[in-house]
Amino acid sequence: MKTYNCIIVGSGIAAMQLAHHLSHQCRVLVLTKSVKQASNSYRAQGGIAAAVGDGDKAASHYEDTITAGCHFHNHQQVHRLVEKGPELIEQLTASGLSFDQDGTGQIALGMEGAHSRKRIVHCGGDATGKHVMDHLLASLKRNIEVIENRFVYELMMHPLSKKCVGVKAKNENGDNEIYFADHVVLAMGGVGGLFSYTSNDPSVTGDGIALAYRAGAELVDMEFIQFHPTLLYVNGKTVGLVSEAVRGEGGRLVGACGTPVMAGKHPLEDLAPRHIVAKELFEQRMVGKDVYLDISMIDHFENKFPTITALCHANGVSLEERRIPVGPGCHFLMGGIVVDAVGQTSIEGLYAIGETASTGVHGANRLASNSLLEGLYYGQQLAIHLNKRFVAHEIESRVDLFTKASLKTMPSLPEKQELREKMMAYAGIIRTGSELEQLAKWLEQYDEETISLDEWEIEAIQRLFMLQTAKLITTAAQLRTESRGAHNRKDFPEENQRWGHIHIVQAKKGIEMREQHHEYHQVEIYA
Repeated sequence: MKTYNCIIVGSGIAAMQLAHHLSHQCRVLVLTKSVKQASNSYRAQGGIAAAVGDGDKAASHYEDTITAGCHFHNHQQVHRLVEKGPELIEQLTASGLSFDQDGTGQIALGMEGAHSRKRIVHCGGDATGKHVMDHLLASLKRNIEVIENRFVYELMMHPLSKKCVGVKAKNENGDNEIYFADHVVLAMGGVGGLFSYTSNDPSVTGDGIALAYRAGAELVDMEFIQFHPTLLYVNGKTVGLVSEAVRGEGGRLVGACGTPVMAGKHPLEDLAPRHIVAKELFEQRMVGKDVYLDISMIDHFENKFPTITALCHANGVSLEERRIPVGPGCHFLMGGIVVDAVGQTSIEGLYAIGETASTGVHGANRLASNSLLEGLYYGQQLAIHLNKRFVAHEIESRVDLFTKASLKTMPSLPEKQELREKMMAYAGIIRTGSELEQLAKWLEQYDEETISLDEWEIEAIQRLFMLQTAKLITTAAQLRTESRGAHNRKDFPEENQRWGHIHIVQAKKGIEMREQHHEYHQVEIYA
C-alpha cells in the first residue's frame, strides 16, 4: 500500500497535461494499463484545432464546433475551450515543442472536416500525438511516479463518507495492489475497443466508464459515438487511421471507377462532418462497393504523411496507384462520465478528464482535432483546481475500514471478439430499434453484478467491464428515438426538437431523462 495526493489513471494527453501542471509538492502517481505510450493520444495524426491563424477568431472556431455537434453542447464550456486554444499552443511552444512551419516561418495550418478555415496545428506531418506526448512525458517532474502495466479494477470508496479514496490494481502477474490518495482522476480514453472496426489503441475498451459506473457515478450521452470515415481497409478489416487531414489537403473519396462518393451529399462534400461521411461510406460498403481515398492531387504525399505511408506499407498497400482503400470505424466517445467545469464527477474525490469524461464540448458529434485541445484544456483546469486544494500531510491508509466482500461465483461472460462484432453490427454507424433490442437481449443473458473482483483474473475483469459499458451504450441508443449527430436511427431518421434538450443519464440508482436547455448563459450543463 502506498499513499499519494493524487492518483491519475491513464497516460494520454489529458493525464499528462494534468501531471505536468500539478504542483511539484504534490505526490502524484500515474497508473497505466499498458505502457505509457499505448494511448489514443499517442496515435493521434491530425493535430490540435486552435484559432491561431491570421484573421481567425475563437468565435469562428466556436461556431464550427457547435454546427458539427448539432447544437447539443454546453455552450459556455465550448466558448472557454476555443478561447483558450491559442494560449495552450503558445504554452507548448514556449516549453520547447516545435510545431510544423510553413515557408514563411509561421505555424503551418491544416484543414479538416467541418472547419470553415485552416486552423489545425500539427507536428511531424501526421504524427502530432506522438510528438506532443513525447514532449509531455519527457518533461514530467520528479514528484510524478509512473507505473506501467497496472490494471485498475476497482475504485476504493470510504464506507462512511462515500468519498473515493484510492484504487485497487493488478500487476502483470495478477497480484493485487492498493493505492490511496486525496484525489483520484480517471483519464482512460474511450470505448473503441468495444467495436470490431476501430481507430483506437487496442487497450482502450471503456474501463473508466465501467469503473465509474460500478462506483455509483453518473454517465451521460453514451449513445453518441463517433465513427471516423477513413480507416485503412485491408482484407475486410480496418487496420489503422487515415487522417482527415488527407482530405484537407485535397484527397477525395471515390468508388472503384473513380466516381466521387460525396458529390451532392453535403455542401462540404469530402469535408462534411464525420457522421455524415461515415454513414455514406458505411452504406457503400453494405452494398458491396469499395471506397478509396484518391491522393493523386497531393504532391509529396509520403513526406507530408509519413505515418500513413508507413501504415500502408506495413499492410501491403502500395501508394503507386495513388489511392488508399478506406472504411469507417469507431473513433471517439462524445458521452462519458458526468463532470463539472473542472472534471469533478458526482462522487466526491473522483474526477474525470479527456475522452472518459463528458464535458459537453463535443455535442452530438466532435469537431475534428478538438480532442487533443480538450485534453490539454481540462488537464490544465483540473490541475489549477487541485493545486488550490493541496494539503501537505500524511495520507491515512485505513485498510481496516474496507471490509473485503465475499467472492461471488464468476458469471458467464461474452468472448471479446463476439461482443465486438455484435456491437459493430447492432450498435454501430446505423442503428434500428429491432437490432438494438436484439443486442440488449443478448447482453442481458450475462450478469455483470458482482460483489468482489479481488480474486478474478485480469482477462475476466476486462470482459466484465466491456459487457458493462456495452450495456450502457445499448440502453442509451435504444432510448434516444431520433437521429442526431453520431447517433443514427434508421427507424427515426430525423432530429426531434424535444430530444434536442434531453440528456440520458445512467447510474446504478437508475436512468434519468435530464432536460437541459443549452443557452450560452448557463454556467453548468449538469447542474
